[in-house]
Amino acid sequence: MAAASLRIDQLGYRYGEQLPWALAELSATIRPGRVTGLVGPDGAGKTTLMRLVAALLLPVAGRIEVFGLDTRHQAEELHRIIGYMPQKFGLYEDLSVMQNLRLYADLQNVTGAERERVFQRLLAFTGLEPFQQRLAGRLSGGMRQKLGLACALIRKPRLLLLDEPSVGVDPISRRELWRMVQELVDEQTAVVWSTAYLDEAELCQEVLLLDGGRLLFAGPPRQMTEQLAGRCFQLRGIAGNRRQVLTRLLQRPEVQDGIVQGKNVRLVVRPQRAPPAAAELDPTAGLVAVAPRFEDAYVDALGGGPGGISALAERMPPWEHRQETVVAAAGLSKRFGDFTAVDDISFEICRGEIFGLLGPNGAGKSTTFKMMCGLLRPSSGSGRVVGLDLQSAPGKARSHLGYMAQKFSLYGDLSARQNLEFFSRVYGLRGSGQRNRVEQMIEIFGLQPHLQASAKDLPLGFKQRLALACAVMHEPAVLFLDEPTSGVDPLTRREFWTHINGLVEHGVTVLVTTHFMDEAEFCDRIGLIYRGRMIACDAPAELKAQAASPTLADPTLEDAFIDLIRQWDRRQGELP
Repeated sequence: MAAASLRIDQLGYRYGEQLPWALAELSATIRPGRVTGLVGPDGAGKTTLMRLVAALLLPVAGRIEVFGLDTRHQAEELHRIIGYMPQKFGLYEDLSVMQNLRLYADLQNVTGAERERVFQRLLAFTGLEPFQQRLAGRLSGGMRQKLGLACALIRKPRLLLLDEPSVGVDPISRRELWRMVQELVDEQTAVVWSTAYLDEAELCQEVLLLDGGRLLFAGPPRQMTEQLAGRCFQLRGIAGNRRQVLTRLLQRPEVQDGIVQGKNVRLVVRPQRAPPAAAELDPTAGLVAVAPRFEDAYVDALGGGPGGISALAERMPPWEHRQETVVAAAGLSKRFGDFTAVDDISFEICRGEIFGLLGPNGAGKSTTFKMMCGLLRPSSGSGRVVGLDLQSAPGKARSHLGYMAQKFSLYGDLSARQNLEFFSRVYGLRGSGQRNRVEQMIEIFGLQPHLQASAKDLPLGFKQRLALACAVMHEPAVLFLDEPTSGVDPLTRREFWTHINGLVEHGVTVLVTTHFMDEAEFCDRIGLIYRGRMIACDAPAELKAQAASPTLADPTLEDAFIDLIRQWDRRQGELP
């Protein structure tokens, strides 16, 4: 067996003597020649562990050795053999791709002919060669992550630490990042990959699962998955609304977890419990046993999903369900100089419908969102919300919608409570009505422990909860969510979709973007945007049917996403 790259022995760390342990009594061994996945809910200690291994923090208890070097006493030597890509974009946005590479080469003392060879290799490896002069701040999400990886590889590290490298990255770029990292792994190199995407974790040779700073599992992901044999099922042939069936399912005591999966609903039953009778959930449905996935095992290990009832939706007044168009885009286009970001996009969304906008990074999704919110004026075309034109009556239109931006858009220097109070006033709430609504949001989203903390310092999951709370403060008829769960763990994502599904059942209309294809399954329809144009628009099941082939009879939505883009490229003559 190969010698250990990384030994962690009874590691403990906390950020202050009076604060709880961020990591406690953690022991693990990581070996070269493999990718080790690091998973766990928000606040589990994943980033803290990464920083300790990189010798950016020093242990309070226990020790860490990297290839025999102790992080307490040999940090300078360690920094020569470790590559670290932090969770937050750590590059200089006002420098170009090449300028960032030169800066990191200077920091690593890579000079002369070696420097030029490294640049050529990394630019070719990441596909960034055509974008050398582009500012980092103007790169798409996928290209930013590739640049971050390139900077971490200026010197080929013996240990590469990647802290959620695929956050906010589309499925095509995620696969490219995974391929690139796999190519780096050899008998002298180890990779630790922290991720919120459990399909990525399932591909790792080893997985470490953290919760509350403690190690719950270490080993091959299949060992954890095998523990759920006989407990996973699909409800197939559903005649009614899948989201309503899921809500009923999650209220049953024998059900541990459940999600919408295509036309079906997937469920995990609790240990030593029989599955529910299919006829009790939907009169035409049948229950079929299926193989467990790592995500099933992950949710099970953390005690199950959040349930199917949304306290937020239950406190919202219901909107009357009518077959009426609530959101409409007609020929929307946006040009920035010679560049066309959005080109002639049209769609309509009915009341109580979830409409998803999917597409690669830089496809034009967020630009479309901003035009539909009245935050960006279109070059041509129009957008309407509840019958109000976003150009002629932007204020009135915006009063009917809630908007959660792709990037955290609240006031970071204000506390969580101050943000709630500020946005409630912006939306016209006053007096006792305002106070009651703020207290409701605090209770619904569990914000009480974080009310006095600055918004910028909140854990990611609570930042997203606070942002959603501010977006729904005024009980909007329309909710625009631009990658609302980017980077958050699967349990928090389930919680968000419980709220979204509940709101939709109350007649709220939702426009959402996401890079999580399992979330996109909740949508009634999906518009696929590529290079500023809408290249497909249909229900998730129909999009998957379009991608089906003799070699891929049952494609996933991710398969369909990639295949439809390739089909479009072939029609344009860009692929053979």
